[in-house]
Parts: sequence; C-alpha cells; structure tokens
Amino acid sequence: MHDIITQNHVDTFQNDGVVLIRGLFDGYIDTLRQGVEENLNSPGPYAAENLQSGESGRFFDDYCNWHRIAPFERVIRESAVAEVAASLMDSRQVQLFHDHVLIKEPGTSKPTPWHQDSPYYFVEGQQNVSFWAPLDHVSDASLRCVAGSHLWKKPVLPTRWLAEDNFYPDSDDYLPVPDPDKEGMDIREWTLEPGDAVAFSFSTLHGARGNHAGTRRRAFSLRLLGDDARYVERPGPTSPPFPGHAMQAGDRLREDWFPVIYSTQGEIIS
Repeated sequence: MHDIITQNHVDTFQNDGVVLIRGLFDGYIDTLRQGVEENLNSPGPYAAENLQSGESGRFFDDYCNWHRIAPFERVIRESAVAEVAASLMDSRQVQLFHDHVLIKEPGTSKPTPWHQDSPYYFVEGQQNVSFWAPLDHVSDASLRCVAGSHLWKKPVLPTRWLAEDNFYPDSDDYLPVPDPDKEGMDIREWTLEPGDAVAFSFSTLHGARGNHAGTRRRAFSLRLLGDDARYVERPGPTSPPFPGHAMQAGDRLREDWFPVIYSTQGEIIS
C-alpha cells in the first residue's frame, strides 16, 4: 500500500463508496494544467459544451484523450494513482478505462446533474474507482457524493446532461434520479486544494453545483478498473462509446485499448 493512504482510506472507500485522498497528485498539478490547456486548444471527438442557450458561463468536458495528450499519460504512468487504486479496489492489477476533463468557467450556473457512472459504461464488476482531482481551489463547486449509494439494489437512470432526457429507452430497471438534498441523503463534499482527489465507485451517486466563484474550476478525472472488470452489453449506446472495440459480453477489456498500468508485483506496465 502506498504511504499516501492508510487502511482507513481503504475501509471508507469500500463501506461508503467514496473517500478523500489529500495530496494524491501533488507534484503533478502543473503537468495536468498543461494537459488541460492542450485539451481545450485541441478538443477530441467527444468534447461537449454542456450549456443551453441563455445559460451563463461555460461548462466544457471531454474524455478519452490520454493517448494523444502527453501530460495526461505522464501523470497516469508516473503518479501514485494506479498503486492507490489497486489498494482501494483490493485488486491485483489496475487497468486504465479513460480520462475525463471537466471545466466550469466563472459564473457557470449549471450544476453537474446527480448521476452514477456505471449505467453509462459498457463494463461491469465491483472493482473500479474514479478519481476526481481539482486543479484549482474549490469549495462550493466541489464534487458531491452520496455515501452508500454504490450499494443500492437498482442503478439510477442515466440521462443526457444537456437535454436531461433518458439515456436508455426502458427505465423500468432503474431508479428515478433522486434529489439528495431534499431527501436528506448522506452527502460527502470537501473544500479541496490542487493535488487533492476524491476517490469514488462507478456506482456512487455524485454531482456538483455550478461555479459561482470568480475563478475557473478545472477538474481532471480518471476511471480505473480492477481484476473483475468485464465487458457488458447495455440496452443502448454507451458513453464513452469506443466504436469498433469488437468485445463480446463477459470479455476482459482488451489491453491494447485499455492498458494494464499497475500490477501487485510493483511493476508498471508500459
């Protein structure tokens, strides 16, 4: 186990589906900021502007760019994040799923809707973890996670962020999107500094408020998989889609697209 975390971090992650890790990306903030600027200057095919006409500010997100933006790959390969992920997941190896950049400029009123990531993904398994790391000081615009929601019996219905309509045609197998504030749920959120990270399960309900501060809120997120990750068919398109992957239900994710970046032998796989 890397000395940046303790057994208490692992236990909290397993029990609550979310845990704060201070300083996980210390020493890599300038590198990540450089990567974000490269991403903004050269958006990928999945880049999106998440505001409707008349909404203020700018809410940009993009994902699956690590292979073409060198600063992102450097952080993924060199930082402690993969080793920490292995401990949190209790997994022998760590496989990279994808990166994600989310930027809310000052005055962006639109919140990030409450959602779970797992219903959007074509992967199933209990061993998974997302890391959400701000590249700026954040307080009110910090990530918000509902503790224990990774253990709910049904997933929450996935919706499209811009239109806020159903992502899949049949919603009977899903819970309606809740309002955790009104329903008195156990919401975990923290004031965060650059370098800190929130680790949470793909099945943890999470969201974020708009950015009413006078400064940008840049966040780098990383989705990682463990030993039990397998490809699964969904009732509609997935996000990210990864067209042409050629995987079948029950397959391990192909390592040429989703590389193994850590093993318990301590060897970083390049």
